[in-house]
Amino acid sequence: MTAAHVTLCFLLRDGADGEHVLLGTKKTGFGRGKVVGVGGHVELGETASQAACREVMEEINVVVHAKDLIPAGTVDFVFPARPEWNMATTVFLTRAWEGEPSESDEIAPEWFPVAQLPVERMWADAEHWLPAMISGQRIAVRVALAADNENVADVHTIDWVDPQR
Repeated sequence: MTAAHVTLCFLLRDGADGEHVLLGTKKTGFGRGKVVGVGGHVELGETASQAACREVMEEINVVVHAKDLIPAGTVDFVFPARPEWNMATTVFLTRAWEGEPSESDEIAPEWFPVAQLPVERMWADAEHWLPAMISGQRIAVRVALAADNENVADVHTIDWVDPQR
């Protein structure tokens, strides 16, 4: 089965206590109740960057321009017990957007200090790659989930080079 192509976009800003990242509590669908990054499926005819910009608008009501996206790497999520959930994810960061993030039907956004990510409320894999990408590492990650589809069975990371550069 082919993995679904998806994107994630993490908004970053400086706070009084260091760098902050915008995450959101998922209100519906896959991952409901978990704190996640903003993103979703790449639609037919879209590039990953176009999808990231569209998803940010749909989920948190702000405009991000493709020129302001910082390619951070990729994460392939492998669910051996549910291969239909497999995802090939392109990850972006940005420090530029228009508007103030606000809640949608799908996401309740919230800023978190990067040094204190709410890992206990996130998918178990996030702590293995998100801090590295935010800190500037450009990596390609393969995460294999355990049979329970929650815990991490294996994480493999290599350096990533943006194919667009």
